[in-house]
Amino acid sequence: MTEYPLTCGIEIHQQLDTKKLFCSCDSHLTEEGHGSCYRRLRPTTSEMGEIDRAALAQFQRNLGYRYQSAPGVSCLVELDEEPPHETNSEALATTLTFSEMMKARVVDEIHFMRKIVVDGSNTSGFQRTALISMNGSVNVNGRDISILSICLEEDACRKVETTDAEITYRLDRLGIPLIEVATGPDMHDPEEVMEVALRIGTLLRATKRVKRGIGTIREDLNISVPGGARIEIKGVQELRLLPLYVQNEMNRQNMLIRIKGILNDRGVKDAAFEPVDVTDIFKDCESKVIKGALNDKGKVIAVRLPGFKGVMNGDSGKLRLGAEMAQRARTKGVKGIFHSDELPNYGIEQSYVDKLRDFLGMNGEFDAFVICAAKEKKAVDALEMAVARANEAMVGVPEETRDPLPDGTSKYSRPLPGAARMYPETDVPPTPIPAVRLERIRANLPEMPEQVEA
Repeated sequence: MTEYPLTCGIEIHQQLDTKKLFCSCDSHLTEEGHGSCYRRLRPTTSEMGEIDRAALAQFQRNLGYRYQSAPGVSCLVELDEEPPHETNSEALATTLTFSEMMKARVVDEIHFMRKIVVDGSNTSGFQRTALISMNGSVNVNGRDISILSICLEEDACRKVETTDAEITYRLDRLGIPLIEVATGPDMHDPEEVMEVALRIGTLLRATKRVKRGIGTIREDLNISVPGGARIEIKGVQELRLLPLYVQNEMNRQNMLIRIKGILNDRGVKDAAFEPVDVTDIFKDCESKVIKGALNDKGKVIAVRLPGFKGVMNGDSGKLRLGAEMAQRARTKGVKGIFHSDELPNYGIEQSYVDKLRDFLGMNGEFDAFVICAAKEKKAVDALEMAVARANEAMVGVPEETRDPLPDGTSKYSRPLPGAARMYPETDVPPTPIPAVRLERIRANLPEMPEQVEA
């Protein structure tokens, strides 16, 4: 194994092959939707009276959510119109069995918590999750990898369609029991991450109570490099791509650390957010994006970025802060942004770039700009996000949750959630776990895969 300047831990989410966690509905997926309802979700405060930053960021996207239901696989529990029923005993037993297989310490009493989730994937605005055990370990290639926690939780809705203003979900997946297995930050090699995930997945299948197939097991990757920050890539489904996601994230963080050094050497200060209407400059521009926005009664808005020239897209494409800024801007519903490092291009000729530089008074050696063409409020909001992301570059790598892309890269999703997203579940009573129950489980543990092969 090669040691990289990298620290990685994983969370594995495995669906259980039982009925749903808090009702008696079946846990298979369907392509039929027989009815729908519409909701808007708002964040609530945690036990400590705080609002989680990730929940707040999602709420500020101002999206609505539509939910498709189907008989047999969803009921009033999934619609959040009825309290949860008794916890599925088979799902709990499977989680306890796996905890003993990992030699983890099972808690004396199980308490479900509410984890705030306002991306629409839960009709209630929260996910029910319970800590089952802690401090286990799994041996992979002769090395013990720590298992920090094993939880039992409910799966989220399945996304069907997305528009600028609304996301449509299907309720068939909501409430399917999940085992969440969280390792320690013990991995330092992209290939080892895949090997650990493979081993844990194999042991989960040894219980013979888990679902099989694409989408039934998902991995979250927590990755950091020296001088970087913890980044979560959430919902990776292809095991073979895990090393590529880890390697690409390692490269991305090192690129951002390099940009931080360049900006600090230049003495760059936070760019002021001073949006300027520059529509008149571009009224005859042949860019399809700009023409489309102006035909839709939109405007072209610009913001000056002193000191940022060459880091938004420089060194033959190795510096890519502009892509990071564009991902933030898109959370406000725009198609994208243009920045001075990539112009002239996309139908925007050099003459328009020169006019804009003169208009903005760009006299500094490293002065740059960013523009957005859309409805005025949307463009201003998008540029505010882009400039905020540019300013974050001066402190290095911001903590965030990212979505995996099919090519092994990732894109910005939301800020990394904190402890402010949890509060107690009052509709599900605690479940004591007596010692005699654990003794029975230990006496009937399934065979390990290597024992079966022997």
